[in-house]
Amino acid sequence: MELRALGADEARRFAQKWLPAWTGNRPELLVSFYTDDTFYSDPAVPLGLRGRPALLAYFTKLLARNPAWVWTQRGSIPLEDGFLNLWHASIPAGERRLELDGVCTVQLREGRIYSNQVFFDRTELLRAGRSA
Repeated sequence: MELRALGADEARRFAQKWLPAWTGNRPELLVSFYTDDTFYSDPAVPLGLRGRPALLAYFTKLLARNPAWVWTQRGSIPLEDGFLNLWHASIPAGERRLELDGVCTVQLREGRIYSNQVFFDRTELLRAGRSA
């Protein structure tokens, strides 16, 4: 089996399409980037979710609470079937914006994400009374 990783240019092109779907409360658009059998986890769901129906239900609630957050890519590192995405999130929290950095695995099959595991310190979100 050959290792297939995305280089920096490929990862950036994918992220330029995918990350904007996290903004604007469009869960159907966001979930369209994921395979039917996808696996997703983040600090709020550390055991993860499997499949697009579970992911759509989660994204529907998450994006409704955070319609104006903005995610950008800071860089990437090649990873089997994809890349490790180094990201920045700007999240409105009352009168201020939280500026958070983290990483997530992005593993692709036929152009869609089959595994996405998100890692970051959510202390500031919890202090602000927000959850992600």
